[in-house]
Amino acid sequence: MFVGVSRVSGVRGKEGETASSEGGGKTEEMASSERRRRLCGSTALLLRAYIDNCSSIYAFIMVMRGIVVSMSIITVPALKGKDYGKTKMRYPDYTETESGLQYKDLRVGSGPTPKNGQMVVIDWDGYTIGYYGRIFEARNKTKGGSFEGDEKEFYKFRLGYHEVIPALEEAVSGMALGGIRRIIVPPDLGYPENDYNKSGPRPTTFSGQRALDFVLRNQGLIDKTLLFDIELLKIMPN
Repeated sequence: MFVGVSRVSGVRGKEGETASSEGGGKTEEMASSERRRRLCGSTALLLRAYIDNCSSIYAFIMVMRGIVVSMSIITVPALKGKDYGKTKMRYPDYTETESGLQYKDLRVGSGPTPKNGQMVVIDWDGYTIGYYGRIFEARNKTKGGSFEGDEKEFYKFRLGYHEVIPALEEAVSGMALGGIRRIIVPPDLGYPENDYNKSGPRPTTFSGQRALDFVLRNQGLIDKTLLFDIELLKIMPN
């Protein structure tokens, strides 16, 4: 009797363990399935966000491409020609020559006019008129007033020998001794190849050289028009 009961109890115990293990397996399988479902859901959300982000980037690229295309169609007068800068300005109180040089006499000289081959002595100021009017050469003098000082302190060059920029040579060749002339120098009458070392006059100070060099070599939309004040101090005989 007791043996039979123990056997029955053993069988029932084994059946309980089997049922329990089967129930635990199903629970674990359900939990694993839930984890996979959540993982797939998270992956789907990340993928959707990535796709939305890519769509936004693509839309941004297309908008920018449209802007670039539109800009390429628009005609910008400032970019025409061989040099960057604003369109040429004409000043009503200045006289314009055939070359495009504009000048105004602040004081008309009373002496002779220099001839080609003669050495002349001048004093001068220089400004980047097209870029905030920055000065790159100055002397302690009053505009339109008298100048004093030894000729060694001033700038010399021989007229007609292409030692200076075309604008300066043209301006001085039409001046009388003692005169003061203000000139507006367009880029094509200024420093060749945008380099003040290739033709005079050259700024005498480091800060002046930097200011002029910044304008001449800048590749942006900077107007390279210059302004000079010139006084013809002396004409030296050949």
